[in-house]
Amino acid sequence: MTATKIICSILILFAANSSREQIPETQSQPVLEEQLERLAGKSESDVEDDSYWQKLNAYSRHPLNLNKADEGELQSLGILTGLQIKNFLGYRKLFGELLAIEELQAIPAWSVETIKELLPYIKVTDQLSLDENIYKRWKGGDQHFLFRVSQVMEKSKGFESATDSAASHYLGSPQRYFIRYTYNYKNLLQYGILGDKDAGEQFFRGYQSYGFDFYSFHFFAKKIGIIKALALGDFIVNMGQGLIQWQGFAFTKSADALAVKRQGAILDPYHSSGEFDFHRGAGITLSKGHWQGTTFISIKKVSTNLVHDTVSREDQISSFESSGYHRTREENDDRNNTRQSTIGANINFSKSDWHIGINTIYYHFSKSIQKQDQPYNLFAIRGNSWSDYSVDYSYTHHNFHFFGEAAIDQNAHQAFVNGFLLSLSSNMDLSFLYRHIAKDFQSLYANAFTENSSPNNERGVYGGLSLRPFPGWRVDAFFDMYSFPWIKYGADAPAHGRDFFVRASYQFLNRWSLYFHYKNEAKQTNGSQTDLATYPLFLSSKQDWRIEIAVSINKILSLRSRMEWLWYNKKSASAEEGTLGLIDLAFHALKKTYSWNLCLQYFETGGYDSRIYVYERDVLYSFSLPAYYDKGFRYYFFLNLVLNKIFHWRQTMPQIDAWVRWAGIVYPGKNSIGTGLDSIQGNQKNEIKFQFLISWR
Repeated sequence: MTATKIICSILILFAANSSREQIPETQSQPVLEEQLERLAGKSESDVEDDSYWQKLNAYSRHPLNLNKADEGELQSLGILTGLQIKNFLGYRKLFGELLAIEELQAIPAWSVETIKELLPYIKVTDQLSLDENIYKRWKGGDQHFLFRVSQVMEKSKGFESATDSAASHYLGSPQRYFIRYTYNYKNLLQYGILGDKDAGEQFFRGYQSYGFDFYSFHFFAKKIGIIKALALGDFIVNMGQGLIQWQGFAFTKSADALAVKRQGAILDPYHSSGEFDFHRGAGITLSKGHWQGTTFISIKKVSTNLVHDTVSREDQISSFESSGYHRTREENDDRNNTRQSTIGANINFSKSDWHIGINTIYYHFSKSIQKQDQPYNLFAIRGNSWSDYSVDYSYTHHNFHFFGEAAIDQNAHQAFVNGFLLSLSSNMDLSFLYRHIAKDFQSLYANAFTENSSPNNERGVYGGLSLRPFPGWRVDAFFDMYSFPWIKYGADAPAHGRDFFVRASYQFLNRWSLYFHYKNEAKQTNGSQTDLATYPLFLSSKQDWRIEIAVSINKILSLRSRMEWLWYNKKSASAEEGTLGLIDLAFHALKKTYSWNLCLQYFETGGYDSRIYVYERDVLYSFSLPAYYDKGFRYYFFLNLVLNKIFHWRQTMPQIDAWVRWAGIVYPGKNSIGTGLDSIQGNQKNEIKFQFLISWR
């Protein structure tokens, strides 16, 4: 280590220690909750991918050594931007290994807020690691067995006995079961198995004679010589900026205005309960010097809706079933009725400040795809096979980071995503992203930074700003303009829209925090029914105000309160308004033997268009993101017990955590809740959930 390095490090450490009281507490949790709420609103479905939280939990037990971490491991934290990662790697290459965590404040584009957010998951040490020894990985890893059961207490229409033998009803019991066993040695060796049964599905009888409706197995190893990653069983694939393939957890426009770049390893293990968005087979990544190559093959069965073609006298795929529900005879008839074969590859060359990668993927289906004969399906995928190709790239120069991807499908239809991150000063950062995706471009299992749920038929320009004007304060804002050159579902003509968002937050040490946000969205959609062949377009708008405050009353008790107001198509004939208020009380025992949460909410909206999504605290690795509309009260209570500490079991025993959660909703004046087979007579709906997690080494 050079004398300059030692002197600089001493000065940094002195400055960091002298200003430690000014380092704000992390504000990541409210931002993460807002991201999940927006994701649920965009997809209008439950979030089932808990792989990101499993990964963070693993890093909390075995922090990532910053002196040994590579770019992929830094990306897997999901906290750092591409510019911050490149600047860190450049700093480490120039000055050598870090002496202490506080030295991170000297890296360009790294704020004290970012460092505080990373603290639970990182460490700095110069110790040599024995992790590369493949034989040691089979012993001493973290092992977990999770069991979860939940049930809605009221009987819905689907569980009533059918009077007509042909009537649709749920064939199974109302309980949902989920089990998962995992072994993880410092993220270098992972394997496990899980089983999932949804409410209404049969269990060890009928269509599910083998028990669970869905089984999943994964085996994943890293850093075995030139083998950077090896995946067997179920895994996910992420390429470029998601134009042709992205199956990992990824956010769209959110409270983090800088989160515009897709980042993640090309191969990752899959160990979540979702039954659609993953591959099943084998994949390998080889790395040597500046070169890296990945290839994978997958063969699995998928659920599809089939229609019979009278000309070819064959069944054809009209749509894919991604819900994973197989509760009725009709749903089971569509279960795993199509074989999907996939092969793909990536070649990547990278230097310290730039990289370029080439990606390709090919699909083949045992049945031909033929979407419904609708104008918005004019350019949809057809036939038994499909392929996509792309080039992704990035370049970093000082405080500027450029990235992008250019793609074509098998019919030479094009798509582009390009953006940059720019750090103007220690307290101001900018983001920019431009996307141009042809109306006829098509891809499967893709997830780019777009307004549409899949990357096609869109042009847009996004600009984001993040400011830290004073200690404890942060302001994020973005503006996004987009258009759809061709008609789409819900818009019978080319349409356009725009989004504006601003969020300001303040955190005072560990005592209390406050944030508010304003969101304004406007998008052209179909209007009311007319005698015309198509619906006329009108500009639907939505404005949302939210303010939330969290207070730590003392070391064991904290309080969170939120008020939210929403206006849909304000000052129009179809106007709706929504209001929501909540109070959340949390208690954590001093000896960490137990904790509990109690939340009360009131909501009142004019209808479904003015619905409000709320992130609710749930048991570990489970999500609750309901959409509230109409008028009602919501409450939930959950209790977490560390049984080892409560019963004073010896430390050599596995740790056993238990959770119980009761959640209910009341709609005054309503005679029924829900629709179809999920409808419940009465004005209440209650759900109970139990979970046990056994952990050992």
